[in-house]
Amino acid sequence: MTKQKLWNTTKLLLKFAVTALALYLVFTKVSLNDLKEVFTKSDPLFLSLGFLSFFISIVISAWRLNTFFKGVDLDLPELYNFKLYLLGMFYNISLPGGIGGDGYKIYFLRKKYQVKGRKLLSCVFFDRLSGLWALCLITAALVIFIPRLGIPNWMPILGVVVGTIVYYIVMRRFFNDYAYSFVFKHLKALGVQSLQVICAICILYGLHFEGKFSPYLLLFLLSQIVAVIPLSIGGLGAREVVFMYGSDYFHLDSHRAILISLISYFISALISLSGSYFTFHPKALGEEKLPETNEVDLAD
Repeated sequence: MTKQKLWNTTKLLLKFAVTALALYLVFTKVSLNDLKEVFTKSDPLFLSLGFLSFFISIVISAWRLNTFFKGVDLDLPELYNFKLYLLGMFYNISLPGGIGGDGYKIYFLRKKYQVKGRKLLSCVFFDRLSGLWALCLITAALVIFIPRLGIPNWMPILGVVVGTIVYYIVMRRFFNDYAYSFVFKHLKALGVQSLQVICAICILYGLHFEGKFSPYLLLFLLSQIVAVIPLSIGGLGAREVVFMYGSDYFHLDSHRAILISLISYFISALISLSGSYFTFHPKALGEEKLPETNEVDLAD
């Protein structure tokens, strides 16, 4: 076994261990039967609307990434890019300890279009960074509406304004290729995160919640930020731990809080599984055969 394969196997085992431990902690606090009871009483119409809003956010997210690609002179048709994005999402859940979806896309595009791997990697990195910026912006806005936190309103506002200015200046100064259509890209990022917040609101309505939404939405956003850190399988377990401890802090219904996390995760996983279609039908991507995952090597 090569060092790279050994490291990938080790990462996978660690992620499984972290996911299992996190889920164990969660389910020592909440009962699976209680979760099932709350879920079976949910409104399928609102859950379907949640699925729809999440799906639209994925469409916009793929569109945003393609804008970054255009900044390095890689002009992909939008439908083709979306198919490739779904394939990447599928590999993110099926290859959690290996190259992942981003690595596979970079290799595929580098091989097909002869674009440097470092440029593609930077596109993916700044695409993720724009999403994180949008998450932080919406989180800061929610903080203002939760007086329990005891944070003066000027602090999140100042943090967002200063952070955005610094972010823009650094990107323009040192990474100008990726600053192409800066405002447009970041409006897309806001659209993506806003639609995912709408998904969480639909899930809350689907669970017949009629109270104050802001604490649940804040936990949802914080769990999204935590899920960016690749410590568990697709963020599973890590998100639920945020909801578990957050529900204690805000005195929320822990079953409802954890269900929001689990339902949003399974919506994402269901959409991701649609990308498996292209592994069985590569002609939909204009290929006779897709590269095997063991071919992937990001070195230039």
